[in-house]
Amino acid sequence: MKILVINGPNLNMLGIREPGIYGEKSYAALVQFIEDVCEKRHVDVECYQSNHEGNIVDRIQAAYGNTDGIVINPAAYTHTSVAILDALKAVSIPAVEVHLSDVSQREAFRHVSYAGMACEKTYAGYGFDGYRLAIEYLTDKYGK
Repeated sequence: MKILVINGPNLNMLGIREPGIYGEKSYAALVQFIEDVCEKRHVDVECYQSNHEGNIVDRIQAAYGNTDGIVINPAAYTHTSVAILDALKAVSIPAVEVHLSDVSQREAFRHVSYAGMACEKTYAGYGFDGYRLAIEYLTDKYGK
């Protein structure tokens, strides 16, 4: 099984940006965590991060035909990007949304998730473990 993990804007600043909300671990630590989870599950994984909406759309489209599942943390684009929603719907690859913080307990504008409308599940507020839960969900349901 091959999983694409997409992280949106500012996640490259983990450990620096608002550590009270997002934690003190770096983006490199998150990637290592994801790779370790996937290795234990015998999953090929690619981690991708971009601060640019169009690049995220391009990467989702490029996954068509060669990726079995997507784990996506669209970050701020969660609440604004119909383009990412449409890309996820276009490729019809099983997808799970992840957020480090519990967005339902934050500002009202964070309560709407466009990307989540194309995802089978959402894990929010679990920190790095949300990625593990998403990977386990995809591998349990779709693993080959």
